[in-house]
Amino acid sequence: MSENLINVLLVDDDAEYVSVAKHYLKDFQNHTFELTWASDGEIAFEKLSGSHHFDVVLMDYFMPHANGLEVIKRLYEAKINVPIIFLTANKDFRIAVEAMKYGIEEYLVKDEAVETVLPRTIVNVLERVGLERKIDEAEKQKMIAQRRADGIQELIVTMCHEFNNPLAAIKISADILQRQTSSEQDKALLHRLNTNISSLEQQIVKLRDLNTQGK
Repeated sequence: MSENLINVLLVDDDAEYVSVAKHYLKDFQNHTFELTWASDGEIAFEKLSGSHHFDVVLMDYFMPHANGLEVIKRLYEAKINVPIIFLTANKDFRIAVEAMKYGIEEYLVKDEAVETVLPRTIVNVLERVGLERKIDEAEKQKMIAQRRADGIQELIVTMCHEFNNPLAAIKISADILQRQTSSEQDKALLHRLNTNISSLEQQIVKLRDLNTQGK
């Protein structure tokens, strides 16, 4: 299947307009359109809820049983995420504003959606939605990376604290032993112990400094 194939679901009870839409949706800017027709909102909901994949929905307003706005609201509440272009027979912007509340991407008057207007609108909507999704994904990844960095910093702080307490106790014990030790062998062992303690303390300081710089 071509990656430039656009699957369109047209929700409209007017069979004549379906023929018109098929005529308009010819190849456009290297894109090919596959049009599926749903004659009412219930059929559309079943298709969108099932295994069918659609890149965009053309939703008419005037339909029997439930108008396009009611169908869009139902899709919105069901969290069916698909770009929707709202079609009406007249310029009733109150309906368009109401539809915007439920996430429609574009609003077109049927008589004005002629020739290249309809396919161009579909392509523009999908490009815009694709860009928005890329931005959302980038923001999501940025948030995940920040949370990971915060977790690492918190772990470093905890590790430094956990190491410092036993090291301090070891240093005190080593100091007491050094005052009580007279043999050269014991003094050498204690000197080596103090050297290792100092080395660990330096590493902890470096780790703490690195954590501070990363904030």
